[in-house]
Amino acid sequence: MPCLLIWDPVGWGMSDNTTVDPEAPTEDAYALNAAVVDAILAAVDVQAQSRLVELLAPLHEADLADLLEQISPQDRQKLIHVWGDKFDGAVLSELEEGVRDEVLEILDQDTLASAVQELETDDLVYLAEDMEASQQAQFLDALDDVDRIAVEASLQYDDDTAGRLMSREMVICPPHWSVGEAIDYMRTHDDLPDTFYKVILADARMHVAGTVPLGRIMSHRREVPLLELADTAPRLIPVGQSAADVAYAFNQYHMVSAPVVDVDERLVGVITIDDAMEVLEDEAEEDMKRLAGLGDEELSDTVWTTARARFPWLAVNLATAILASLVIAVFEATIEAIVALAVLMPIIASMGGNAATQTLTVAVRALATRDITRANAWRVIRREVLVGLGNGLAFAVIISVVGIVWFGSGALGAVLAVAMVVNMVVAGLAGILIPMALEKAGADPALASGTFVTTVTDIVGFFVFLGLAGLVLL
Repeated sequence: MPCLLIWDPVGWGMSDNTTVDPEAPTEDAYALNAAVVDAILAAVDVQAQSRLVELLAPLHEADLADLLEQISPQDRQKLIHVWGDKFDGAVLSELEEGVRDEVLEILDQDTLASAVQELETDDLVYLAEDMEASQQAQFLDALDDVDRIAVEASLQYDDDTAGRLMSREMVICPPHWSVGEAIDYMRTHDDLPDTFYKVILADARMHVAGTVPLGRIMSHRREVPLLELADTAPRLIPVGQSAADVAYAFNQYHMVSAPVVDVDERLVGVITIDDAMEVLEDEAEEDMKRLAGLGDEELSDTVWTTARARFPWLAVNLATAILASLVIAVFEATIEAIVALAVLMPIIASMGGNAATQTLTVAVRALATRDITRANAWRVIRREVLVGLGNGLAFAVIISVVGIVWFGSGALGAVLAVAMVVNMVVAGLAGILIPMALEKAGADPALASGTFVTTVTDIVGFFVFLGLAGLVLL
């Protein structure tokens, strides 16, 4: 007889007349409650550990990490000391790197050893990989023998590879087992991973024969062979594959977990979707920051660290701005003769810069997700040029009217219109071609594209506008 799953709202503690307001505000739904934060800091001030633990207990480790990142360094140090031996090690893998290093320095060896005992190897590797040698040695000493060996083995792989990303905790069964044998095995072992989605079938040489989702195991009778339910051609991740490629594969093929194999195709670990999505998020955040000329900046960084990190690209921007100013200097006599040009120049440059930034943002993201390929590159370039042309013509009509009405000059309006069209087309070309060229040259298209694109649109905009004005109006 089929089993029907029925949800009874009354049985779950909701009355018959309970209603949910669909218009209820959802902004800041997951933000830390200010009253709770105040209560936590109050407990820290009076060094009430039991009250502090009581207040922290309902919070997810990600929220605890947000709390530690948002409070001052002084309050953070006091909170860690009061939290003491009750410290939750899961918080460490959620913290920004700078804050995490600070917290690790505050924790004593015994507290750290106790805190990390429940973490899986991928989280332990994540914590250990960026530590200084002395701090890393101290951290590894705090682990039990099995975890330490697993972490040391993972650290042998290059940064940002599947070997660093994978977890060593996985559920492996022989290919000849049945559903019942797999269930009995999982029930009798209390050292299973906290989260896993598939059982991996592997032979005695650790060659993967297939993977079976837990849902299939639970929905079939005990005597059914696992191989009948398995995906016998799962997508295997080479241990040396880049983390970016791993994340792309998970996103592209809608994977939830994947076995990791070494050069001899022997099973060495597993990667799950949470780790892959974290890489995707980091890649997107990195692209966004680099488009703005930023590095690995964090909100918890000091003023000096932040200023020093931002200085180089601001200096580059200054140099390119001087270059654009030299173009203006060439037409100094023209500007002196027609003062209106000085008023209208920023309009042309600004429109080109904004249009180029729009194209650039789309291009950098498409390159990151590999949506721009050799097969469609020219079509994408043509599209951006036509978009620039279309918008340029539309705004040319508007700006020419502005020139005529404002300064009473039809010729000036015509110059404005032509300059607008040319700069918008150049903006579309620069916004797509510069990041593509940088990627082809092996450079990060997100890192330098913004400065180069802005320089091109400024120089072209000033040169076309002032050059045409000199030819037509003088």
